[in-house]
Amino acid sequence: MNYIGSKLTLLPFLEEVFRQVTDGSEKVFCDLFAGTGAVGRHFKDLGLKVIANDLQYYAYVLNKAYLEIHTTPDFTGLRSLSPQDPLAFINELPGVTGFITHHYSPAGGRMYYTEANAQKADAIRQAIEVWHREGVITEQEYFYVLCSLLEAIDQVANTASVYGAYLKKFKASALRPLQLKPLQLTCHAADCHAQQKDANQLIAEIECDVLYLDPPYNHRQYGANYHVLETIAAYDNPSLRGLTGLRDYPKSAYCRSDAAQTAMEQLIRAARTTHILVSYNDEGVMSLTDIQELLSLRGEPKLFQTPYNRFKADNGRAYKRDATIEYVHYVKVVKAATVS
Repeated sequence: MNYIGSKLTLLPFLEEVFRQVTDGSEKVFCDLFAGTGAVGRHFKDLGLKVIANDLQYYAYVLNKAYLEIHTTPDFTGLRSLSPQDPLAFINELPGVTGFITHHYSPAGGRMYYTEANAQKADAIRQAIEVWHREGVITEQEYFYVLCSLLEAIDQVANTASVYGAYLKKFKASALRPLQLKPLQLTCHAADCHAQQKDANQLIAEIECDVLYLDPPYNHRQYGANYHVLETIAAYDNPSLRGLTGLRDYPKSAYCRSDAAQTAMEQLIRAARTTHILVSYNDEGVMSLTDIQELLSLRGEPKLFQTPYNRFKADNGRAYKRDATIEYVHYVKVVKAATVS
């Protein structure tokens, strides 16, 4: 999935830093701003118990599926409705006109998806809600299908990667039919789980060996950039506004230069962990010095860095440079957690 701030290409660097600062005794890894979960999945593969958290529901769905489901579910109840492979059966559901069609397709005056793909997505969302409510599919099966739908519909979105706006003409990839695919699951760690809470609230409720922080870097709110995926995931019929059909969404203090440092200080002070790793780049609302000073509240900070090609969500936008420096700030915690 195309995602601002995704650490997929940085995983080898993150693992290298992790191995340099840890001794192998660590068992619990917390990814507090998990997004689509690339980091959590990687450390699950390394055998750690992962706690992944994100305030957005679509991200919670992805993390719940990839962290908590280790093998493809049986879909016993669904197989009683059809002898077909479950995803093949779901892919053949006839389209219906629902919220997605009414608001995110040409039928509703917006071009995020073709009408056919929007109708297919409506059919799947409505079907799995009914099946889950009636006990035809289990909770794991529900999140498995919903995760597959989110990944599939992102692949046929008529956008320049994010959902701040749709394109005026359908691009080739958006014209492809929506097709759910099996999830690529791994089973290298037990008891992983996903959360959907404000990070500064959750930090007071958990303990871990390694705390990984990848907060938003700049003023762009994830709730605005991925509002369509949020609505498809929640399927909660929200009120929409404006040309892009924006829903109301929670605002992150980490996107505001006047609030990010205070929020980060509260989080770092409250963390009950042995190791803190913070991903940040050199274009963030907090400076490198700010973060180093905050980590010094808990110990002696170190800094690791690597070049990184920046995310470009809009090919028409002029960027000052094609790459940034991605930093991983680190501290081994030697000072007790305190609440400021």
